[in-house]
Amino acid sequence: MIITRTPFRISFFGGGTDYAAWYQEHGGIVLSTSIDKYCYISCRYLPPFFEHKYRVVYSKIENCKTIDQIEHPAVRAVLTYMQCDTGLEIHHDGDLPARSGLGSSSSFTVGLLNALSALKGNYIANSDLASQAIHIERDIIKENVGSQDQICAAHGGFNRIEFLRDGSFRVDPVVLRQERLEEFQGHLMLFFTGLSRFASDIAKSKIDNLKNRAAELQRMTESVHEAIRILQSDAPIEEIGRLLDQNWKYKRSLSDKVSSPEIDQIYEAAIKAGAIGGKLLGAGGGGFMVFLVKPALQKKVSEALSHLIHVPFRFENNGSRVVLYQPQGL
Repeated sequence: MIITRTPFRISFFGGGTDYAAWYQEHGGIVLSTSIDKYCYISCRYLPPFFEHKYRVVYSKIENCKTIDQIEHPAVRAVLTYMQCDTGLEIHHDGDLPARSGLGSSSSFTVGLLNALSALKGNYIANSDLASQAIHIERDIIKENVGSQDQICAAHGGFNRIEFLRDGSFRVDPVVLRQERLEEFQGHLMLFFTGLSRFASDIAKSKIDNLKNRAAELQRMTESVHEAIRILQSDAPIEEIGRLLDQNWKYKRSLSDKVSSPEIDQIYEAAIKAGAIGGKLLGAGGGGFMVFLVKPALQKKVSEALSHLIHVPFRFENNGSRVVLYQPQGL
């Protein structure tokens, strides 16, 4: 039995510049962190006593004789990519719902790759784990996805991730004084809107519109440098909130599918209650929203958004890890 634990992520600035259609021409950069909410994948070799060869348990239960029969696209693609000929049982559990803007699908792909590699007795480096997950999602499944989620899930930590024109990437941890990092975390509030969406559909509309939004994407790139400058200085942390507010306006302009009247109402209610700025996480359309709020006003914001689920969280630094390693199933 192998169990992996892979974090979800929050992307603060630069989202949109991690699409290959953009960074292969202009380069890209994002500022994001993994958080202490996880995707758990357990894998074991299936004993040869069943009619099925593959058992996959998530929101559905699939018992299949061949990989091609598996409906879950990531499981089917990963098993094909890794040439898994031996019978397998795979279980998925998550701390937060899927299709919610926290990179859950990429965390799943990264976690499954990590688990199957361990089951075969192989160690896989974080950078290779991220690269393989990007390849599977973008080239095999043909999802309209960026590249930051897989990297953040594999590496973990609060990072500046740069995407180079040749398709490679760099991961640089953001170095902050501990008290400054605590101050930043203490100003953040995460809420679940209750609205789920298919990110690939929204991402496609953004990708199709990238050439028409070059100015906005350049400003979103610049905001990464500005945010790091603020965090590494003695400037009021509220400046990050104002930068988030500005970037939310840029993000909304990338596609008319990014926001909705319901999301706009949530955002306006949070700002009216005292939030300085915030954004919808992920491609858009639903899922989680993060706000920067002074601690003294957080109760007021919670009351204004009492119809939503408030999810306390912390940054984490571990990335995808094998947390149980019993390859013989003992």
